[in-house]
Amino acid sequence: MKIGIVQTHPVFGDIDRNLKKITDLISSQSADLYVLPELCTTGYQFKDRKEALALAESIPEGPSTKKILELAQDTQAFLIAGLAERNGEKVYNSAITVGPDGFIGCYRKAHLFGAEKNCFSPGDTPFPVFDLGSTRVGVMICFDWRFPESMRSLALDGADIVAHPSNLVLPDCPQSMITRCLENGVFAITADRVGAEERIPGQTMKFIGQSQIVDPYGKVLARASQDKEEIIIVEIDPQKARNKAINSNNNLFEDRRVDLYRRG
Repeated sequence: MKIGIVQTHPVFGDIDRNLKKITDLISSQSADLYVLPELCTTGYQFKDRKEALALAESIPEGPSTKKILELAQDTQAFLIAGLAERNGEKVYNSAITVGPDGFIGCYRKAHLFGAEKNCFSPGDTPFPVFDLGSTRVGVMICFDWRFPESMRSLALDGADIVAHPSNLVLPDCPQSMITRCLENGVFAITADRVGAEERIPGQTMKFIGQSQIVDPYGKVLARASQDKEEIIIVEIDPQKARNKAINSNNNLFEDRRVDLYRRG
């Protein structure tokens, strides 16, 4: 299976331009699954909830979802992309999953980072795992990585791959995702953006790039640059994520001591 990470530099508020750039990048390559960044059509640094509502779109009826659906059909690939979702008077930081046969599902970000709390409602969807035929793909968004329960939930629900649309500003995530993959025995695809935004005076957001693909053993199969728009394709075998054995005596899931773990 060919996996593509798409690293972009969106222009804030210029949805048409950003969708064209995504289309140009994907149309230049060939893959079975592409993962795009968080909020890849709008940009990230909203000034307030009112501005987020103005740029957000309904899912799946909105024009951005329809355009990404067209791209999935044209390329005969699955796409996972971060969008600002409007649902009535609420706005969510969401990610859609689409394929050649249409819309598959939507996830709303559970763990909001920083000023996102002033713009978005907390996600109200479970962490989803979608059956894409040859593989099972779970979805989380950016700051979800900081909470081990996010990826563990997806792995326990059968994800072979965790798609991770992101707009990373903290430097720790790329290395931390290696640990997350080791903990859960899954592939992870972190699709980040590059560039900077300073739409609020004195609050510069510098994005770290370094989109990457990590295998179930913690090996980094590909890592992008810190400052360039690019697309990287890697071929993987999703079946490798289904063997949770560490050695002949230990298994990642079977050895869990849920009787001793504290919850909540």
